[in-house]
Amino acid sequence: GGVAGVCVDLILFPLDTVKTRLQSPQGFRKAGGFRGIYAGVPSTAIGSFPNAAAFFITYENVKSMMHHGSASYLTPATHMVAASIGEVVACLIRVPSEVVKQRAQVSPSSSTLRILSHTLYHEGIQGLYRGYKSTVLREVKHLSFFFFLSSLLKN
Repeated sequence: GGVAGVCVDLILFPLDTVKTRLQSPQGFRKAGGFRGIYAGVPSTAIGSFPNAAAFFITYENVKSMMHHGSASYLTPATHMVAASIGEVVACLIRVPSEVVKQRAQVSPSSSTLRILSHTLYHEGIQGLYRGYKSTVLREVKHLSFFFFLSSLLKN
């Protein structure tokens, strides 16, 4: 899971940078345009493996704990709950990585380390978790539905 997460994140990174800059209040050009398209990639590279690994480790453990003695018709719900809990845990790693990455994408002249230290100095640890709740709500909704349907269609 960790290796797959890193591969996907790095391959799609330029598209994510363009999307972030298009959504920037300062506008696409002032946010960097197509210049520095890999700005912020260190935070993604560092956070991607533990994020994906945390999800799958949590997902598999919760699934195995819930699966003991449960009826087969509950399997889709088990996958849905396990995926939701896995995502809550994974977001503890993903959100700080995303905050730093997005700030680097709209400010390509600043280093990832400088953005991290600036965020911690001015906003504290809470600054790294800006948007945690909304990210969890978005991701849990998507993943729980995906894992529910996936499990339902397998059976």
